[in-house]
Amino acid sequence: MHPSEAQLREMIDTIPILAWSCLPDGANEFTNKRWRDYTGFSPVEALGLGWQRTFHPDDLAKVMENWRTVQVSGEQSGVEARVRRADGEYLWMLHQKVAVRDESGLIVKWYGTSTDIEDLKQADQKLRQVLEEIRGSEANHLRRTLDTIPALVSSFLPDGSNECMNRRWHDYTGLSPEQSQHEGWQEPVHPDDLPRLMQRLREALVSGESGEIETRLRRQDGVFRWFLVRAEPLRDHTGNVLKWYATSTDIEDRKQAEEKLRRDEGELRRITDMIAQIITVHDSEGVPIYANKAVLDYTGLTIEDVMRPDYRSRVIHPDDLERLRDIRQTALVRGLPFEYESRARGKDGQYRWFLNRWNPFRDENGRLTRWYSTGTDIHDRKRGEDRARNENVALREEIDHASMFEEIVGSAHAIRQVLDQVAKVAPSDSTVLISGETGTGKELLARAIHKRSKRASRAFIRVNCGAIPSSLIASELFGHEKGAFTGAFQRRIGHFEAADGGTILLDEIGDLPMEMQSTLLRVLQEEEFQRVGSSQSVSVDVRVLAATNSDLRSSVDAGKFREDLFYRLNVFPIRVPPLRERLEDIPLLLDYLVGRYAQKAGKRFRDITNETVQLFRTYHWPGNIRELQNVIERAVVLCDGDTFSVDERWLRLESSPASGLIVPLATTFVQRERQMIEEALAQTKGRISGPTGAAAKLGIPRQTLDRKIQSLGIDKNQFKSH
Repeated sequence: MHPSEAQLREMIDTIPILAWSCLPDGANEFTNKRWRDYTGFSPVEALGLGWQRTFHPDDLAKVMENWRTVQVSGEQSGVEARVRRADGEYLWMLHQKVAVRDESGLIVKWYGTSTDIEDLKQADQKLRQVLEEIRGSEANHLRRTLDTIPALVSSFLPDGSNECMNRRWHDYTGLSPEQSQHEGWQEPVHPDDLPRLMQRLREALVSGESGEIETRLRRQDGVFRWFLVRAEPLRDHTGNVLKWYATSTDIEDRKQAEEKLRRDEGELRRITDMIAQIITVHDSEGVPIYANKAVLDYTGLTIEDVMRPDYRSRVIHPDDLERLRDIRQTALVRGLPFEYESRARGKDGQYRWFLNRWNPFRDENGRLTRWYSTGTDIHDRKRGEDRARNENVALREEIDHASMFEEIVGSAHAIRQVLDQVAKVAPSDSTVLISGETGTGKELLARAIHKRSKRASRAFIRVNCGAIPSSLIASELFGHEKGAFTGAFQRRIGHFEAADGGTILLDEIGDLPMEMQSTLLRVLQEEEFQRVGSSQSVSVDVRVLAATNSDLRSSVDAGKFREDLFYRLNVFPIRVPPLRERLEDIPLLLDYLVGRYAQKAGKRFRDITNETVQLFRTYHWPGNIRELQNVIERAVVLCDGDTFSVDERWLRLESSPASGLIVPLATTFVQRERQMIEEALAQTKGRISGPTGAAAKLGIPRQTLDRKIQSLGIDKNQFKSH
């Protein structure tokens, strides 16, 4: 139990008054210890409507009528009725109740007190005896009788003017009989209470009905104390009011107890509202009866919404409802603390994960009366767990795909230029387009960029766009919701979400379908996407690297790749040189790879023949580093001695003459492209557009042909004279 709550309960149980609270329908939900000690009821007997059995049978109808009246009006009210003490004796008590309302004014419960007025009733009875004696006794005898009544007594004429006060009234106020005459009796009344008291007096004089009101009266030492003032009319045989008699009973202790109770409950609510954690109070069946400000702020609901039967279905994620129903039902029956994780919808419509802990509260008899639950936001932790799980899956996939050596080996000028570009672009978040032939180490270069970036501690996810079927690529990249398509048995996050905070490599980007190119462009521009089957956007912070072994510029010209996506990816282009352009690195690569595979095979080579080195340098390596790696691994397995060598027949069929000039593929392609354009211009006599123009013959747009003619430096005018 919270310290403030324990202190509040101790205070309520020790105040010298019978205190209780009930629900709006009148069902009793709490009684303090003095109430139970007085009636002899157990806590269970006191709950619900058991309180009705404590009232005198002759008074119960009056009590219930008063209760129905205040339920409609909602105003503070009181009624006198006899209550059976534990020993069976009935004593008179004043039962007062006040409504507790929420922010919208709706009554959520009633607080009440029962004050022993047996002495007051005896005084009233004695006063009535005095009234009877008026007709046959002397005035001085009446005065002595009034002075012995243990209450402040006063009498008024039908017009409201004061007639007399008893000695106790004068002793309390310090006013003489002369000072109390006429309107002098109003002087001890608290200025803030006097207008209300006078209004109530005027209403009583008009209606002729008895009534009561609470007001503060000043003691002769200047201290104000609360009194309950009750006025009763004295009528003749025709029913006309002859005069009014009023008794004032000190209720200061009860008022202080009620005020302290309200302050303590208000303080307890303020404490829970200041806690940033979600806190909910439930009854013994688990039904919500109170929620702190954090709950209302997060859900956007009111306290009335929280208490509605459909509260959980409005807040809890549909996929979690059935699971939680079984957990809660089992735990509530056991009555032991429990916890679970679930998603709750906020006022923005987004669901977040929460860890919910429930603890039972039992009264002094061990009966479970309340459940207190707290909700801790664990959304970021859950996303981290999902990300780590997907990173592990991605890591296992990457290990399976890994075939390149761990570090870039080489000192050729071409590779040094590439590494210099990597060092410059790695610290930034710029998109990099890595191009190069198959097997040149594009993925290895992408990993080098990631490891030297500020994202090095987060995930590096590689996606082979050419290896994923078109029907599944959206799900692979962006994930899907449960039931989004046949076979989607649970929610799955995609590669982009798994790479959040890290780097994603889109390998073979040129093979991406056109419809996915539009989606990818939007993701790169807006940094958010939607899972397949979901309408909710997911924001990500991912650095994108792309790799291709094709000419994306030509694919753009041919209409197979979006031009806007090409420019978005080509922010920082890096071309990885093929192995034939860095033949001086062959000895370094040969030494590194032989050592690596020899160690794995449990072998040791002392020497590499010069013939083998020369053979490797003269071969043009169409498969680049990957082919070199495969040839060396095969040779390591087959070599028996301590000298590494390669069967030259493996490379003879593919090798070109040793004396021949190795022409780069890019150079050959440019020359062939220039030749084709010049031939088309010659056939069309320099005409470019139109159905018989060079663009139509080549099957490309006119603007593309103009751009190529300009980039290749072709003079199209020279063909017009042919």
